[in-house]
Formats: sequence, C-alpha cells, structure tokens
Amino acid sequence: MMEKWLMGVDLGGTTTKLALINLYGEIIHKWEISTDISEKGKYITINIAKAIDAKLVELNEPKSKIVGIGMGAPGPVKFVNGSIYEAVNLGWKDYPLKDLLEVETALPAVIDNDANMAALGEMWKGAGNGAKDLVCVTLGTGVGGGIIHNGQIVHGTSGAAGEVGHITVVTDGGAPCNCGKTGCLETVASATGIVRMALEALNAADEKSLLQQKVEEGNTVTSKLLFQCAAAGDPLSKAVVDKVGNYLGLALSHVGNVMNPDKIVIGGGVSQAGDILLDTVRSAFEKYAFKRVSKSTKISLATLGNDAGVIGAAWLIKSQMNT
Repeated sequence: MMEKWLMGVDLGGTTTKLALINLYGEIIHKWEISTDISEKGKYITINIAKAIDAKLVELNEPKSKIVGIGMGAPGPVKFVNGSIYEAVNLGWKDYPLKDLLEVETALPAVIDNDANMAALGEMWKGAGNGAKDLVCVTLGTGVGGGIIHNGQIVHGTSGAAGEVGHITVVTDGGAPCNCGKTGCLETVASATGIVRMALEALNAADEKSLLQQKVEEGNTVTSKLLFQCAAAGDPLSKAVVDKVGNYLGLALSHVGNVMNPDKIVIGGGVSQAGDILLDTVRSAFEKYAFKRVSKSTKISLATLGNDAGVIGAAWLIKSQMNT
C-alpha cells in the first residue's frame, strides 16, 4: 500500500515554508519559496502549486500520494470557508484562499491563521505533548497566539480569538501598536518592542552598561543582544528583561484565568532567550494568576521552532480528512 503524505504550508510575508509530512507527523521533505506579494498576492497560490508539482517531479513521486494541503496564513480566517478576512501585508481582503488553493493544486485544502497552526503543531508533535487544552504564544516581530480547547482551535465569532498580542498591559502612557491601540502586549514583548525598551533604557541610563559597551563596539541593539547581556549579568539589560517578563506573565495570567489550559507554550524568535526570560514569566504568572490556575497550568518553551506551522497545518488537514 502506498504511503500517504500531508502537505503543510506556512505562508509568511517574505517566505513561504512547505513540507511533505507523513501521517505520523514526521517531516519527509521541507523547503521554502519566496512569497510574491505583487498585484495583491494573486500569484501566491499559483507559486505554491508550482512548487509542489516541481518537488514531486524532483522526488519522482505521484501527486496521488498527497491526501490534502493545510495552510497557515497571516490574519484572521473565516474557518467555515477558508477565506481571509484581511491580510494587510499581502493586500488581501475577504480573499477566498481555500477555493483558489484547491483550484491551483487540485488538492482538498484547509486554511487557518498561522499562529493557530503553530499551536496545533506544538500540541501534536511539540511542547504540548498531546495536551488538549493549550495556548501557544509566538513572540517575533509581533505577538501572535493560538488557543486550543479540547483539541480544537478556538476561532471566535469573527476569527479573532487568540489575539494575545493585543491584550492591554500598559494602561497609562503605553507605546502605540500597529492595531491602533496603545500599550498592547505586542509593544513590550515583541522583538521590535523589546528593542524600543532597550533603547529607552540606554538613553535614560546614567551609568555605563555592558549593552552600551556593545553598542559602542558597533553592535546593533537587538532582542538577542539584550538577552545575551542580561545573561552576562548586565543590570540594565536584566532590568529590561524583567520588565518584558513581567508584562508577558501578566498577560498570560489573564489568559490562564479564562482558559486554565494544561500548558502555555511560548514560541517565536524571542523565545530563544530561554530560561532568562522563562523564569521571569513564570514568576509573574504565579504572582498574577488565580492560585489554582498558577498551580495547574504549566508554562514551557516551544520545541518545534520554524517547523511548528507546517506540522500544525498537516495535522489540521489530517483531522479534516478523518471527519
């Protein structure tokens, strides 16, 4: 009997990740293509279809081996028909992504938000370890979130459930957010927000710091550099990290109090800071969360890295094929 594969796709504004994955969630082949956002993204589904066909030719495998395609996309998704409400960076509004993807690939497709797909990936093969009640928060250029209850993604009435990044954590004098509000978690826990806070701390500092020394040596301030300096014992950098961890722990306590999930998983590039961030987040979570929640909900780092989205997309198409 021919082995069957799942097609996982993680659509980003710059690159699109693709992976052929077996029914056990193991990646057989993975690769990337550039995301062509010209002409309001009209070539995105066409290029994905061409990339899949080219890979199958390269592997000398028939298309009948693929049972379906799952795709994570930026922006809120209308799950019932796989359309995108809006993806500003791609030029999409009320965009029939599922229908177009099925036409171009000749495969059954399922579409969801990219952060939701990452959450499903971590549930299936990552830090979730099979937990059916899980929240995944991704810390990157922005802050995304996916909420899973009883093994199913929570979408909300307009596809906007899980927008953890837009929980207000700075109620007075917060920085402006891309969403139009101020003081969102995204302004203080994303990579860009952390850099802003680090620069503000440097400008306000009276004493020399390791971070300032690194800047004078020609290094650019990044969240990675900040965490490295904090790990090396730099008081200024550690104070910024503590502030980030406190805000993140506060926001997660609100999520925890509402959902009381088995696990809260933190992923994205910023999570690579590791324990120096995680320890502060856990401490703040314990401080702010309802006691029963803080004792039962575990916070851990994501384990799948950049593969979470494609693995979650594969899981979703597999689950749809089984229903």
